[in-house]
Amino acid sequence: MLVLPSRTLAAVWVVAVVLLPLVLPDPYVLRVAAMTCIFAAFAASWDLLAGYAGQVNFGHALFFGAGAYSSALLSLRLGFSSWLAVGAGALISTAIGLAVGYLCLRLRGSYLSLATLAFPLILIGVLFAFPDFSGGELGVTGLQPLAATRVGNYYIAAFAMLALVFGIWAFADSRYGLVLHAIRDDELAARASGIDTTRYKLAVFGISAAAAGVTGGLYAHFMRGAGPSTLETALSFQVVIWGVFGGLATIYGAVTAVFLLYPLTEWLGSFSAFGELRLLIFAVVVLLVLLFMPRGLTPWVRDRIETRCPRCKQQNPAWRELCRICGAPLRHAQAKALAQSPR
Repeated sequence: MLVLPSRTLAAVWVVAVVLLPLVLPDPYVLRVAAMTCIFAAFAASWDLLAGYAGQVNFGHALFFGAGAYSSALLSLRLGFSSWLAVGAGALISTAIGLAVGYLCLRLRGSYLSLATLAFPLILIGVLFAFPDFSGGELGVTGLQPLAATRVGNYYIAAFAMLALVFGIWAFADSRYGLVLHAIRDDELAARASGIDTTRYKLAVFGISAAAAGVTGGLYAHFMRGAGPSTLETALSFQVVIWGVFGGLATIYGAVTAVFLLYPLTEWLGSFSAFGELRLLIFAVVVLLVLLFMPRGLTPWVRDRIETRCPRCKQQNPAWRELCRICGAPLRHAQAKALAQSPR
């Protein structure tokens, strides 16, 4: 775990997430931290679909909102327990993800992205058509939280986030993830190699939707309600910003972006002097990172603290001169990587 700087940072982050209530028990801090955990897992689910599979989804809030509304309505209208409602909401989101994937995978590139943008708007229209059941523009409120205390709710959000993020990362780092990389880079070559690309992309739509549905259900029970804001286009574009800011096809990049940007916007909002300027400050920060770090924040940082061995392709600490696996010299490889990295 402590062999590489990136793994050490990940371990420190996990410890900080677990120990936060003991260090900062303030209710406002725990609320922001819990929301950060929920949105971090949501961003990781988008990165799996867009970063690894190359299926850029501009309507990812559909799965988040479907999980939130399904969990809320099942709990309030049908009397499901909170935990059962979250699980059922995730299954409904998975089914919606498979249906959307089946329809949209007939398209390619920007056409697929624009098509996915329409589905959250369609679901909002359907919910508004039955206001007595869905609550209409006001949504539904009065849900029971998953835990009786604020600390308990935080730990549920935190441990669910850790399970989802590391589960998604392990999935993306497996053989399945390698196939997704091949499909993203050259789908025709992957298909010529005998890979059923449609089946793989449809499966990743379902997995991504399931993870997003879990986060939506957690959000609904944490906020004790669900409304149209969980399906808004702004949320879909927000998760795109998080993914691009942190670095595509990394999983940890999207999580890092949420842990940096979401508390930043909340902190700026606490100052009346900033007011409406907090969104402008947020935009400036994102633009500066994308200007000087085109591949995202975390790949830029990792290139400076680790070196990739030119022989065995394993990561090594930047201060090593020889590879820890095969013993190949690293100084020349590090200088070449920094020279080729975009400024």
